[in-house]
Amino acid sequence: MFGNDADFMLTLHRSHSAELRADAAADRLARSLSRPVSRGWLGRRRQAGRTGDARR
Repeated sequence: MFGNDADFMLTLHRSHSAELRADAAADRLARSLSRPVSRGWLGRRRQAGRTGDARR
């Protein structure tokens, strides 16, 4: 399959760099998507805290 060690190393380098580029693209996509805002435990919307609420 590989003529010599240099061909093997080049193929290995190319496949590894392709994986790194794919991971970077997936990270960029994940950062660009908007995240749901004001979600609490189990995805419920959090109630806005009032300054007058005094739970003790």
